[in-house]
Amino acid sequence: MGKYYPDSKVEVTGAEAKHYDLLMNLMTLGKYSGFIKSVVKDMHIKPNDFILDLGCGTGRNSCLMHKELSSEGKIIGFDISPEMIEQYKKNCLVHNNIRFEEKRIDRDLGVNEEADKAFISFVLHGFPHNVRLQVIDNVYKSLKTGGEFLILDYNEFVLKDMPFYLRIPFTAMECKYAFDFLEKDWRAILSDNGFGDFSETVYFGKYVRLLRAKKM
Repeated sequence: MGKYYPDSKVEVTGAEAKHYDLLMNLMTLGKYSGFIKSVVKDMHIKPNDFILDLGCGTGRNSCLMHKELSSEGKIIGFDISPEMIEQYKKNCLVHNNIRFEEKRIDRDLGVNEEADKAFISFVLHGFPHNVRLQVIDNVYKSLKTGGEFLILDYNEFVLKDMPFYLRIPFTAMECKYAFDFLEKDWRAILSDNGFGDFSETVYFGKYVRLLRAKKM
């Protein structure tokens, strides 16, 4: 299957997708697993939450979120990469309250019940801006009033001010869409699309952020 957005690097396929968790561990010198566990704690998940995991990948995040839920809580993961889907099903569908949908997140999610939370991890920055806005609209339609949109992604910063030892690998690794993502005011964008009551937690020297926004 080809990419829907050829210039994006968030649509992971092939060997990279098959070994994605291992690659993330290697790239972060073993810190990624602990980092994601911290993020899940910072999401303040309630036992009965209904959570949408957008671009759910291998299921590492969904499985960690599941640990915070009671039997009344539930998760639906969305992805389109065959290699990711295979791993998600193997890792997560052993739990009765986790479901998977093979759907693009820039199309209607078709969720029949309004969710308490929607989580997206290092995906939004990799899309053209009009696609990001469509994803935001899809999330808005899928959340209950007061529900939270949780975006784990790059914080807003000026690339030229980043230390060269971070700027060089970032520039080499990231797709073209990531660079304008850094410069946008995401609170303003989300406000224009029906969200408010923002809060955030930052990581890795404030270059990464978990931005929380509530559907108003």
